[in-house]
Amino acid sequence: MKIQESGEDYLETILILKQRNGYVRSIDVANELGYSKASVSRAMSILKEAGLLVMEQNGNLVLTDSGLQRASGVYERHTMIAQFLEQVLGVDHETAVTDSCRMEHIISEKSFHRMKKFLIEHGKNA
Repeated sequence: MKIQESGEDYLETILILKQRNGYVRSIDVANELGYSKASVSRAMSILKEAGLLVMEQNGNLVLTDSGLQRASGVYERHTMIAQFLEQVLGVDHETAVTDSCRMEHIISEKSFHRMKKFLIEHGKNA
């Protein structure tokens, strides 16, 4: 299913918060992104309908297998692009992170794989 760029951002944020805290609730996502609880609630409903997320009885958000796969892909693009911008092009960290947030959604698979291959071949992949 095709989801919006913002949906990918939510999935990535849920993945990061789960890794950081061990659990994720809607309020955690709202606080992390600086969005209203209502906006996050609507987005979570859309992600649930898409089969990418389940909400447990206690309010914890859990990515489904397909949600985890999607979130992991976005996160990998984000980190690799930021790494490429910093280590290869010499862009400062803050700019690299900001730019990678935008680029992760629009980069083609072909370009991303070439970038990833370059990092690996040149020993720049962390």
